[in-house]
Amino acid sequence: MDYVQLTDDNVAKMLATIGVNRVADLFRDIPEAHRLDRALDVPPAMSEVGLLEELGRLADANHHCGERICFLGGGAYDHFIPTVVDDLSGQSEFVTAYTPYQAEASQGSLQAFYEYQTLICQLTGMDVSNASLYESASALAEAVLMARSVNGRKRVLISAATHPDFRAVLDTYATDLPLEPVEIATVDGLTDLDDLTRAINEGVTAVVVQSPNVFGCTERLDLAAEIAHGAGALLIAAVDPISCGLLKSPGDLGADIVVGEGQPLGIPMAYGGPYLGFLACREKYVRKMPGRLVGATHDASGRRGYCLTLQTREQHIRRERATSNVCTNQGLLALRAAIYLSAMGRRGLSRVASLCLDKAHYTANRIAELDDFALAFSAGFFKEFVVRTAKDVPTVLEHCRDRNILAGIPLAPWYDALADCFLVAVTEKRSRAQIDALVDALATA
Repeated sequence: MDYVQLTDDNVAKMLATIGVNRVADLFRDIPEAHRLDRALDVPPAMSEVGLLEELGRLADANHHCGERICFLGGGAYDHFIPTVVDDLSGQSEFVTAYTPYQAEASQGSLQAFYEYQTLICQLTGMDVSNASLYESASALAEAVLMARSVNGRKRVLISAATHPDFRAVLDTYATDLPLEPVEIATVDGLTDLDDLTRAINEGVTAVVVQSPNVFGCTERLDLAAEIAHGAGALLIAAVDPISCGLLKSPGDLGADIVVGEGQPLGIPMAYGGPYLGFLACREKYVRKMPGRLVGATHDASGRRGYCLTLQTREQHIRRERATSNVCTNQGLLALRAAIYLSAMGRRGLSRVASLCLDKAHYTANRIAELDDFALAFSAGFFKEFVVRTAKDVPTVLEHCRDRNILAGIPLAPWYDALADCFLVAVTEKRSRAQIDALVDALATA
């Protein structure tokens, strides 16, 4: 179709073809209260020179983590990215390639995805991984749909210590599906296993637990798995991949499906995306797995090759009976994760995880020594922890920003009961001097 202006005549023809009377009818599923009832507040037209200057001014308002000391977390983390990740993933054959619809002609991409899947399985202790999903929140929601497809049940129990964005996306998925998310309470920053025991029954399809959870605390996945399996439900574990370099794998702790955010694996924070959702499971559930799965095989001449196996582009043929409508993957970001994990190796990843753990605990201990500051929870944590303060949280964080320190994330928007708290994340990149600068900034807030 030509790129032309939308004249009144063109609009009328399109509406007639669709079968509605007004443009507003296209948005009837959106409640009136959430629709804009005025014209867009767009400034007057500008010259190209003026427009570029204005865009530059707006761009300069952003401050990346290379300009400020970053203790932000909550799902995106300032980890070190080895130069080899940018160098190899930036090769033209990777950045110009799209999803391999003609798989046999895309052996390089398929091999990269195959290696990625292998590394994710080794990391999570699972048998099989797909070639990635869009990001962690939708990966978790897809895992719940996968569990429902396995056992046909409708209720899903999800810990309140699971990231609020994850729970919001799951709620959105459940809006038009026979799916009933039920929240499980927390105690001292951890999932209340007694509440989980009371809520579990034979109508539950899966139990969802994040570990380390949104507060940074490490959960007892083994106990959650025991409770879930006792009722015939699956355990879905959402994990930080870096933590798998130090903690026992979720597979060893009894998880049936493991999901998470791959951003820490060589992907920049990039102001919020694009990111990488990973999903792995036990082999017996592989036919219910969403997305793309790459397998290794041999051709007629005995040469090793790669192909798309159990490719679930089901929406083309199964529609409402499809397990999932996910049909593609974050190929370039999966490649970056594969390069990062290969470059780091087992010892490298373990070293990164150990540095995160040690530096986070050093930071937490220093902050806890300050007047008017304390750790909100006594539970063990990995690289994030919650700080409670008698001071005004927004004022404290603003004071730190004035010193070029991004001190943490206020928890009031997520949890009303934690309005006096903020979340601090410490990665391997933070030096002792930077940590001490944070402590000094908090002390003088």
